[in-house]
Amino acid sequence: MYLKSFEIRWSDVDANRHLANSAYVNFMSHTRITYLAEIGFGHDILMEKEMGPVVFYEHMYYFKEIFPGRPVKVSMQVMGMSEDGKFFKFHHNFYDYKGRNFAHCEMMGAWMNLKTRKLTGLTDDLLAKFNDVEKPEGYSVLSKADTRKFAKAPKDLV
Repeated sequence: MYLKSFEIRWSDVDANRHLANSAYVNFMSHTRITYLAEIGFGHDILMEKEMGPVVFYEHMYYFKEIFPGRPVKVSMQVMGMSEDGKFFKFHHNFYDYKGRNFAHCEMMGAWMNLKTRKLTGLTDDLLAKFNDVEKPEGYSVLSKADTRKFAKAPKDLV
């Protein structure tokens, strides 16, 4: 399991003086990008391949308030990927300084070609990088149907 440590800054706190929901999203995003860079998906590679990650959803579960003053850790686990690498599912857990889990997030996303603005699978060299990552219990091979699991669609005002 990949872990990243964070100090809770004044700007991470909301009007209730606990960690703001926007800070959770920022901590997860930073953890994902750091993890991806460490396995070979650095900014330079993504620019060269003209691709970037997009988020379909992030489902947060908050178990306990967390306040400034002590560091927190955010985990990152690859929980699923499609055979071509187009779709991915990551889980994040948040831990206080004693290792107690105070929040959990399940997110799903895909890779987008930044030139065509369409979803794309990974190139063979990038897909190979994910073949070497730890596959935790519950890991699954994803399909397009998994991305439609919650059956949400836009509803225009007009």
